[in-house]
Amino acid sequence: MNPTVYLAGSLFTTAERRWNEWLADALKKRGLQIILPQREVADCISASGVDHERIFNKCLEELNRANAVLAIFDGCDVDSGTAFECGYAYARQIPIVGLRTDMRPGGEDDGVNTMLRRCCTDFVAVSADENPDQLVAELLLKAVRRPGTDDL
Repeated sequence: MNPTVYLAGSLFTTAERRWNEWLADALKKRGLQIILPQREVADCISASGVDHERIFNKCLEELNRANAVLAIFDGCDVDSGTAFECGYAYARQIPIVGLRTDMRPGGEDDGVNTMLRRCCTDFVAVSADENPDQLVAELLLKAVRRPGTDDL
């Protein structure tokens, strides 16, 4: 069975949602099962309002079934929801792979907050013009393998 990966990242602009969709689809083509929160909670957001309780519960439910988390660490400061999801995953010993495509400096040398950077099993920083899906797929597969084996 292919690993299930929770893709944590900001989803509040059209550009962010499109990036998340592209990355999720690229990783799915490489054999990973992807949980994309913006898809999972779409029915919790309507013209009449946002069901925050359902969003919270659905995201926790999906995090609990993930074998790994891919956390997008772009922006001047990491999205607060992504930070929470990383803390939750870390506490539950779910491997986290951090991804940064943002060239702005900040935090440590790679631009990420020290606490978030240190909770990652693996981390990759790529320039915005690189295609990260191959590298990220390999890191995610590595992160979910059982130590000392090739088994998932």
